Amino acid sequence: MVEITKNVISISDVINGVRNDSSGGIITYIGLIRDNSYDKDVVSVEYSDVDGNAESKLQKIVDSAKGKWPVNDMAIVHRVGKLNVGDNNVVIAVSTGHRQEGFAACQYAIDKFKEELPTTKKETYVDGTCSDYMPK
Repeated sequence: MVEITKNVISISDVINGVRNDSSGGIITYIGLIRDNSYDKDVVSVEYSDVDGNAESKLQKIVDSAKGKWPVNDMAIVHRVGKLNVGDNNVVIAVSTGHRQEGFAACQYAIDKFKEELPTTKKETYVDGTCSDYMPK
């Protein structure tokens, strides 16, 4: 499952989407909007899929992880739109036969997500300033 959504992410749906009888466990990462960034107080973060390619970028991360580890199933769901402090912005779930592979694949996926940011990101701060981040 790879999805870009404007809706609140159902963590249980993402986890249950990778559940299967071949797996010994499911490793998850839940990204949250925190209240600070670069020593500034954050009001909101807005993600946009400007070019419409964010899902394909997420799929490449999944495919790459599956090529490196024996992943049974993997999901990445990324929320776009204006998110407030405490909101989930990304949920990653990885099911594998053994925990070591699951932890490694999940770590890889979030690192690639942060490195290659599939969407634009605009942070708005309490002082009224903003920072924009563009995908690579």
